[in-house]
Amino acid sequence: MGFGPFLRLEELAPDVALIQALKERWDPECHAFLFPWGHMVPMLEDVVRITGLRVDDQAVTGTTYTSYQEPVERLLGLEVRGERSSLVQRTALQASLGVTSARCQTGEGQAEHMERMTDDARAAMAEEEGEAADMDLRRFLTLVIGKLILGTRGDPVSCRCLPLLEDLSSVGNYAWGAALLAHLFDSLGTSSRVTSVAGFFPLLQVWAYYHLPSLGRGVARRRGAVLLLQRWRFCRDERSLRRQVTMIHDAMDTIPFEHWTPYVGEDDATQPWVERGRPYFGRDIWLHCYNTVVPLHHRLVAQTLGLHQAVVEFPTGQRSWERPGRSFRGIQQVTDWTVRVREQLDDWEWRGKEVVSEAASDEDYYRAYARRYGAQVYRGTRRPLDPEGRIASLEGVLHSTIQQRDDLQAVVDQLRGELERAQQMVGGASSSRENPGRSVLEGQLAAAAARAEDALVQLWERELRTALARTTVLEAEMEELRLRPKAAEATRWRQEAEAAARWQQDVEEAVRLRAEAGDLRTQLGKERHRSDMLRSEMRELERALALVGRSQSVTSRSGIPSGSAGHYLTGSSGRRRNEEEERRRRERAPEGSETGPRVMAPPSPRPPEGTGESG
Repeated sequence: MGFGPFLRLEELAPDVALIQALKERWDPECHAFLFPWGHMVPMLEDVVRITGLRVDDQAVTGTTYTSYQEPVERLLGLEVRGERSSLVQRTALQASLGVTSARCQTGEGQAEHMERMTDDARAAMAEEEGEAADMDLRRFLTLVIGKLILGTRGDPVSCRCLPLLEDLSSVGNYAWGAALLAHLFDSLGTSSRVTSVAGFFPLLQVWAYYHLPSLGRGVARRRGAVLLLQRWRFCRDERSLRRQVTMIHDAMDTIPFEHWTPYVGEDDATQPWVERGRPYFGRDIWLHCYNTVVPLHHRLVAQTLGLHQAVVEFPTGQRSWERPGRSFRGIQQVTDWTVRVREQLDDWEWRGKEVVSEAASDEDYYRAYARRYGAQVYRGTRRPLDPEGRIASLEGVLHSTIQQRDDLQAVVDQLRGELERAQQMVGGASSSRENPGRSVLEGQLAAAAARAEDALVQLWERELRTALARTTVLEAEMEELRLRPKAAEATRWRQEAEAAARWQQDVEEAVRLRAEAGDLRTQLGKERHRSDMLRSEMRELERALALVGRSQSVTSRSGIPSGSAGHYLTGSSGRRRNEEEERRRRERAPEGSETGPRVMAPPSPRPPEGTGESG
């Protein structure tokens, strides 16, 4: 059935932080990962080389039902969880296979654990034949497909593939590897707050270990193993999950650009499943997994085919064939997906569309990529301030220039090697003494070869000089873009410092004005007091003048000498002078002193005349 290589895979500890970091970089619109250097997409070739599952022949599709109770009872002899469900209890499925518990016992190693489970299963199936054996095989395939290949996040096992297992002779004709990739793409498109990934997570893990070795998350376990999953093991990290994810994003933001040419030098002779799937490699194609139908855009990574990357645009509308929900609990109605997505199914049967590119360089792609995503491609803590994507665009152009320079260097090296081989063949063919004509021909050929080499060297030097000049200009522009935010920040700080200085000056000026206002208020109080004193003196003078006028009139009438009036005026003047001196003495005296005018005690009352004390 084609499951042999997959079932022989060893256990791989999950790298949860790496899977979460990759999930946060997934773009569900174009079904690709976003990195500073461009898109990256797991391909069908990755599935074949990592898992050994088939990616050719018939698509995994068919009819989905509102309830799977009837096929589960008929083909598995079990029951589903609910009336409208496609899930079977894992414990019931394991118990039907003779494996009640899959947990390790105390002190039991992995090899002993697997041997014990195998013995239990064989003992339960030893006496079964015919339909009973076929039922056990379907139970086992349901457990493998529903829990590993198309696994769900919960404990129950999905049995929506059960209709394809009714005819056991045709199970090996389905592209289970393509269904695995479609199911994984759909799971990556869920909310980033969901940290887990449904499906066969080791595919993502080993894919990142192989294509992004600079992350240092995987450790080589068995070099040269046929399936890539056998070559790696997870290097455990004791730090917190969020810390690990942040460090992975920082590393992804700073990984040096490399020309991505995967699986060069791999031995395909020992992997027949690779040769069977090769007609499906390097093509844009629709992937099918029942109600999950997703596109595989290989044109996003045309560089893996030795082509220059062209600009790719994507529609943003909702596709009519997308299923209504991401959590499969039975579709609302019976749906035949071979009819509903007939166009996409024909695309699979025609093996998709070959990826071609007429681009002469990758510069337009990098510029369009930077304009579309901008700073979104940076997920680490040291992400640059690049709202318009100019830094990312310049970095992409720089990477493209470096790639073209390396390609030219490889062509020149190849031509030099061919030239050396031609010279050796001509030199060893004959001796110049035996055939003088050949000696002349050899000289002409050597001269032509030298001229060709000189022309190639000049071409290479000119291209290299141009590439280096462009690289220098791009580096200068990148440095200017990096310094521009710093200059703007410095200007903002200087403006804030000047504003703070002006504010300090305003505060000091306000304090000074407040002090001057207090002094003026004090002087105003003194002037008011002085004016009150002058008013009281004026009123005293007016009263004195009025008394003088009345006394003169009385004197003139009664004959009193006018000296009394002069005496009165003299007394009034002395009284005013005494009051003025008393006021000045009070102002000069400190607070709390007891100096000042003393109030005379009233005279003691005298006894009335004619009265006396008795002896």
